[in-house]
Parts: sequence; C-alpha cells; structure tokens
Amino acid sequence: MKTNFKNTIINERFSNAIHRIPQNTPPIWFMRQAGRYHSHYRKLREKYSFIDLCKIPELASEVALGPVLEFDYDVSILFSDLLFPLEAMGMGLKYEPGPILSNRIESLDDVDKLYSVEQSLEGILFQKKALEFTRAALPSQVSLIGFVGGPWTLFTYANSGKHDGNLSKPKSNIQLIQAFYNKLLPLLRENIKLQLASGAEIVMIFDTAAGDLAPLQFNDYVTKVLEPIISEFPYQIGYYAKAGTRDQIHSINNIQNLAGFGIDHRFRMESILQEGFARGFVQGNFDQSLFFLPTEDFKKALKNYLAPIKELSNQQRAGWVSALGHGVLPLTPENHIKYMVEFIRETFQ
Repeated sequence: MKTNFKNTIINERFSNAIHRIPQNTPPIWFMRQAGRYHSHYRKLREKYSFIDLCKIPELASEVALGPVLEFDYDVSILFSDLLFPLEAMGMGLKYEPGPILSNRIESLDDVDKLYSVEQSLEGILFQKKALEFTRAALPSQVSLIGFVGGPWTLFTYANSGKHDGNLSKPKSNIQLIQAFYNKLLPLLRENIKLQLASGAEIVMIFDTAAGDLAPLQFNDYVTKVLEPIISEFPYQIGYYAKAGTRDQIHSINNIQNLAGFGIDHRFRMESILQEGFARGFVQGNFDQSLFFLPTEDFKKALKNYLAPIKELSNQQRAGWVSALGHGVLPLTPENHIKYMVEFIRETFQ
C-alpha cells in the first residue's frame, strides 16, 4: 500500500495497523479511555471542572496520561470535547454535567450570526497547547491522536441541542444543513490542521449521530462532505460513526486516502477483517457493556469474542486496532479494563 504520511506514527503496532502490515499483537486504544470510569480522572474532578480539564493544557495532558500509565494503551487521545467548535462559533456551551448550548441553529439568520473562521479559530487554540503538553508527557513509544466532531453530529447538536436518538428535527431542516456546513467545514479543516501541527499523528472524526442516517443521506451529508477534507490530509484522518451500517462502511471506505475507521459492537470483527473492507486500520469492537458482567462471565465473554479473531491469520488480521464498540462507560470496573489489555497481548503474542 502506498502511503504519504506527514506525521511519524510513533507506536510500531499502531503504525503497522495503519499501513496494514501483518503483526501478531494489535495496538490497543479505547474511545473515552480517559474519563469518568477512571479513579485518576475522578480525583482530578474533585478539584477541577470538566472545562478546566479540557482547556488548561497541563490538566488535559495529565488526564490523557493517566490511563496510559495505568493500563498501558498503545495510543493516547487528546482530552477534549467534540462540541468546542460550536462554542468557538458563538453558540455558547456549558456542562451541567452534560453539554448545553446557549443558542440553536434554527434559521438562516442564526447561521449568519455565527463567527467567522478567523474569530472561531481563537476559541480552539487551547487544543494546540493541550496536544503539545500531552506529547511531551507521554512515554516515547505511545502514539498520540486528535479528534474532531463529524459535521453531521455537530449539525445535530447545533440544530436540536442534543443527540438522543430522535433526529427528526435536523433531518427535516434540509435548507439549514448546507448553510451550516459552509460555516463549519472551513473551521474543521483548520482544527484538523492545528491538531496535526501540534503532535497528533492522525485525527479521528467522531460522528456519533451519523449512524442513524439512511444510505442516500449518509452519502450526501457525510461521504461527499468528508471526501475533500480527507483528500487534503491523506492517510491522517480516521472515521467512526456509532451504530453504522455496512453500507456506511462501504461508503466511507471508498474514500481514497482514509487512514482507517472504527466499528461498533454490532458487527462481527472477524467478518469485517476477512471481507477486506478496510484500506487502513479497523478499530473495534468489544461490547463495552460486557465489562459489567461478573468477573468470570466477563472473562468468558472476552475469550469468546477473541476466539474467531484468533483463528484468522496475521495477514487477515492486518489493520486491526483492538478497541471497544464505543467508549468506556462510567463506573466500568478498572480491573476488567486492565485484564482485557493484558489478555489481548497474551492471546496475540
């Protein structure tokens, strides 16, 4: 596979996954691996607000570093939130504890009131320092990735103020979508550029609401929109949509120069790997809810999940990044996280 990376991928396993180089042991990283389940994070939250932990670079790096040191992940992730671009555009944002936007995009006049790219960019510059501090704090063999929210997910929040599974409002406000995208997409480009220049090796696009789109709408509001962005940053952009479909995977995977994509627990990972969907890495997809099983049942569920993947050859498993279907849930037992990381490495050594 021809590659054109601008940023060196520091972790060898992660680099191999992106390049689709066969290997015994997959790299491991989980979405939301730094967060509410982790005692390290909860102790920091006793002193600082969520906003402080995101926007004060020293604290953001400390949050990101904690789970890497404790659980030995191969990859660390910028500690931030996908809604900050909306705040930067002038929509207002607070957490009580969930996100609440002060303004909504419900008319073209609302879109016109959004800040320019130049003004908005000032509102996300804290991510630059956060990445730089995180890179400096991380062990040298741990990779660092950034992330931004997907355009459709950000429109969903901007239009309805939430993502609760009912997307009838954003789906029915067709005239606003393109107008909002015209404002948002230049900022997302600058956000990605900023993160890559500040130490991120790739940037994930987390598009949690996009999995609910019908195939034609997914093509219009996601694939066609992301193609020029991914082309601008070849092999440096990954993509994930919660509850995505095979049609969506095919649609995204047809974009040239994609670094890779994530899938949730509704897919059989061994089938995705065998069927050759990916150009780059495939990240996923143990069901995060199974961490709450009694310990022996959890260990059995993990072993059963890994067994058919273990049956594949290294060539067939090329590109696999071992992860969860979605993010680590609050109150997840830390000992089960630790066991999974260790068991994966024992199983695929």
